[in-house]
Amino acid sequence: MDSKSIRYRNTRLLVEQVGGVSSFAEKINKGQSQTSQFAGTNPIKGIGNKVAREIEEAFGKPHGWLDIPHNLEKQDLEPNVTPPFPLTGRLVPVISWVQAGSWTTVESVPAGTQFEEWLPPNPKCGKNGYGLTVVGESMLPDFRPADKIYVNPDFQTNDLKTGDLVIVSCEGDLEATFKKLIVESGNMYLQPLNPDWPEKTIPLVDGCKLVGKVVGLYRDV
Repeated sequence: MDSKSIRYRNTRLLVEQVGGVSSFAEKINKGQSQTSQFAGTNPIKGIGNKVAREIEEAFGKPHGWLDIPHNLEKQDLEPNVTPPFPLTGRLVPVISWVQAGSWTTVESVPAGTQFEEWLPPNPKCGKNGYGLTVVGESMLPDFRPADKIYVNPDFQTNDLKTGDLVIVSCEGDLEATFKKLIVESGNMYLQPLNPDWPEKTIPLVDGCKLVGKVVGLYRDV
């Protein structure tokens, strides 16, 4: 399920909770006609970041709640009923491969930055962790295009070992890259998982730095 569909499904849960689009529109302080365009049974447009955050605020939901699938049963739609498996921990923002090359902490992100997508909490990410969307086929078969990976930027290089999955940023490259790490005789190399990939082993040369360790996978089914 893509992020657009997840937002719509969660919005419909809230619509049902308050008894229909009319009450929902009043709750979020918008006109019924406008609200029907994105929250009705036949929507004609998606739910943007600004509206998503307004919906969450109106219903007392945490930031990013609308972007996470919630397998709520009918009884969970009743007001003041706590879901049996509440979402706990920090939601993880999905960033671009360009941002990954310079990411340090969440606080370093320019004020007003809107993330398009969030992943469920993953304690392995640490307090500054982020998500990335896999692109290309160099890490097949384990990681497919459109998979989401969890990345922890707060790691000790000395603790890395052969087989660890890492995010690497190199001077002159616009985007970071995702590869398996090989440590051999004090040297480090990068290696794709795809056995058919033309570049088999890539030295970690001067000007390249390890900027994150991959600690998890999130995949839509």
